[in-house]
Amino acid sequence: MRVAIVGAGVIGVSSAFAVKRVFPSYDVKIFADAFSPDTTGDGSAGLWTPFLLDDTPAEDITRWAGNTHQWFEQFWKAGLSSKTGVSLLPVTCVTSDYNDYVEPTWAKFVYGFQKLNNERLQRLNEEHKSNYKQGIQYITYTAEPVLLLPWLMEKFVALGGEMERRNIKMLHQLAEEGYDLIINCSGLGARELVADETMTPIRGQVYRVKAPWAMHCFVANDDASCNYIIPNIHSVVIGGTHQEGDFDRSVREKDSKHIYDGCCRIMPSLKESEIICAWVGLRPGRLRVRLECESLSSSMGKEFKVIHNYGHGGSGVTLCWGCAMDVVKMIKNLKVPELNSKL
Repeated sequence: MRVAIVGAGVIGVSSAFAVKRVFPSYDVKIFADAFSPDTTGDGSAGLWTPFLLDDTPAEDITRWAGNTHQWFEQFWKAGLSSKTGVSLLPVTCVTSDYNDYVEPTWAKFVYGFQKLNNERLQRLNEEHKSNYKQGIQYITYTAEPVLLLPWLMEKFVALGGEMERRNIKMLHQLAEEGYDLIINCSGLGARELVADETMTPIRGQVYRVKAPWAMHCFVANDDASCNYIIPNIHSVVIGGTHQEGDFDRSVREKDSKHIYDGCCRIMPSLKESEIICAWVGLRPGRLRVRLECESLSSSMGKEFKVIHNYGHGGSGVTLCWGCAMDVVKMIKNLKVPELNSKL
């Protein structure tokens, strides 16, 4: 059984690792035009929190996010944090939205989840000169792709997996090269690869700064803007933007000012931080995550299977392992012969 994975972001690499681990006799190869540290995910802070998932069913988000959270917990307990980039930190999320509060379905996976009381909100509003109407706090993980991806790729190769830097233009290319199953983890590239016009970029701009005193994550959705402060191991990510339909990968001065001023308003000590870099990435936006199996035929008449696994918005890290486990289940349902399962 020959399996090709298209895409080397956190979705593609985690899927490849899961497939090779569960089906060790399969020939599994990742094809991508960019590998870590040059993927979209490498610029992200890797905070585990479902984000920008639109109409993706809540039960799917809960299953995928929960399985991924448990995976990160295993890394944490096994002492692999320094290698995988997995950290545990407190998070506060506030919003100026006054809709009736509904506890998120994923709240059961994090630690110490609670809604902020009015006294705490009032104090934050005074400190930040804001108008927060409600908020939550909890403890969860970050998994920095710039560390997690190389670790996963190393483990994947150690299992016998292969990688090739190549821009795949059409899926049937790989079928005609002898691949029986193709796992499409092309992210925003699915717009061209499978002509999915529902895919849209969600532009994100951030700064990375040196602020080792920042040990708490804060996310503020205040009126029309959004700011966040997410500590990583060697830096702090401050942001941000989520501009839908925007393909611009250049750093914009207007967004830089919004990020810097907004985050310094939340944490004034950031004015003393050293700016490491500014970064822009395009999240793979879609009305709902596409995770499904499809049968196709190449131009030469060869039938092959495709498992689509893309469109994760701002939640690639949050959903990666849960989606990879669903990919494995789909392969098992294809009735292919493989008895050695280790997942």
